[in-house]
Amino acid sequence: MSSNIAREGDYILIYLKPRKTWLVKLQQNTKIHTHAGYLDTDQILGQEYGSRIISSTGNEFVILQPTISDYLMKASRPTQIVYPKDLGAIATWTSLSPGKIVVEAGTGSASLTCFAANLVRPDGHVYSYEKREEFLAPARKNIERSGMSEYVTLVHRDAVSGLDQKEADISFIDVGDPWSLVGSMKAALRGGGNLVSISPTINQVEKVTVELIKHGFVNVETMEIMYRNMEIREGMSRPSMRMIGHTAYLTFARKALM
Repeated sequence: MSSNIAREGDYILIYLKPRKTWLVKLQQNTKIHTHAGYLDTDQILGQEYGSRIISSTGNEFVILQPTISDYLMKASRPTQIVYPKDLGAIATWTSLSPGKIVVEAGTGSASLTCFAANLVRPDGHVYSYEKREEFLAPARKNIERSGMSEYVTLVHRDAVSGLDQKEADISFIDVGDPWSLVGSMKAALRGGGNLVSISPTINQVEKVTVELIKHGFVNVETMEIMYRNMEIREGMSRPSMRMIGHTAYLTFARKALM
């Protein structure tokens, strides 16, 4: 069980207001600078999460324990991340849960990698394949910062050449040519295993769907999820003028035995 006390070396979330938060590593004798004044870390060390801290300019902050969403949204992004609105659907449609074995092609920024690892731990594992060397260092940094290193194996290899895993429960494809990986992922999955392909364009969806059906996958479906906040003010509540629209198409399928 994790401690509810802010300790040296912990990552903490400094909250001022919505969309004004900072994810920082807590160290002694340092200052956390913001546009609303600085916070002395000696004020924070040993405090319970949820405590209110006053900045040098008199602004009130709250210290919070980061959620997996905080780590993902503030991750280093050499590539586009998979957004929380899509991650929730992925977890639901695949039964992503403790003990599951996951194979991923296209680590990218490792947002989906970290999310999956957080759900399959302590007995499950994520095996993530990334062919582009320049993505490995930032991905590894994001995985380490989220505390998921123990549950992730990062492999520098093009997944098209084959995967080491067999009888995996779930597979993720997040590459530019997802159709090229359907055969490899089918070989890596157990019977009835779940596959998810994440694509920015409908052309990719068409090609991967044709390939999935050709390889005997069933229950093939594609969805797009929209997300809009509500602005709640007494007597004046309304939908936000801005929303998160298209981020990706999610294609789901299940492996049927031939």
